[in-house]
Amino acid sequence: MHRFYNPDIAATLTLTEEESKHCVRVLRLSEGDCIEVVDGRGNLYTCRITLAHPKRCGVEIVSIEHKPPHWGHKIVLCVAPTKLMERMEDMADRVTEMGIDRLVPILCQNSERRQLKTTRLAKIMVSAMKQSLKATLPQLDEMTPLGQLLDEPFAGNKYIAYIDPVLPREQRKSFAQAYEPERDTMIVIGPEGDFSPAEVQAALAAGFMPVSLGESRLRTETAAMWAVAACHAIDQRESKT
Repeated sequence: MHRFYNPDIAATLTLTEEESKHCVRVLRLSEGDCIEVVDGRGNLYTCRITLAHPKRCGVEIVSIEHKPPHWGHKIVLCVAPTKLMERMEDMADRVTEMGIDRLVPILCQNSERRQLKTTRLAKIMVSAMKQSLKATLPQLDEMTPLGQLLDEPFAGNKYIAYIDPVLPREQRKSFAQAYEPERDTMIVIGPEGDFSPAEVQAALAAGFMPVSLGESRLRTETAAMWAVAACHAIDQRESKT
């Protein structure tokens, strides 16, 4: 069954203009056909098309099912946007598919991209949510200064991954070993130029645990995807033991 997105579907009983066009003109669905609509807040609506209009496709709700994120705890990914926007977009797509609750683009001292328009990222994340059969859309923040993020209360475990020439990698915990399954998790990934020493010290003072993501030096977007994949892999392993 084809899946669509409208955060206000319960109130409007119509698809958005963009989704209506895709439903009626691209997929050629018509009155009486059944579709799925998610609101991004964990609700899955089974609907029947009542008006196959390419700008305002009308529906009636047949049933509603609440489908919360399957991982059962918060995963907050904070990452400095890459210089090439395509890499940031690919990362946002992949981590949404895998499953996160919030994506926070952070502004750091060594950031090469200091401004970010989130409109296209938001569309990519909506598409990834639908493609991966999720009903919850991750929260996407605007660009946030690192200092502001560090001051934010967070009840779970907080990790910062960085390359520190002073502190040998073997003296930092591996993220895969430090990660605690089923605990709310925030992980911070720096820019291509890494965090400054002052930023690292500020993060440690704010309660972040320094971690390594392995023996390889990873690109920013690769590090972000690696961390999210590790969370889910460990969660799944622990849930079967």
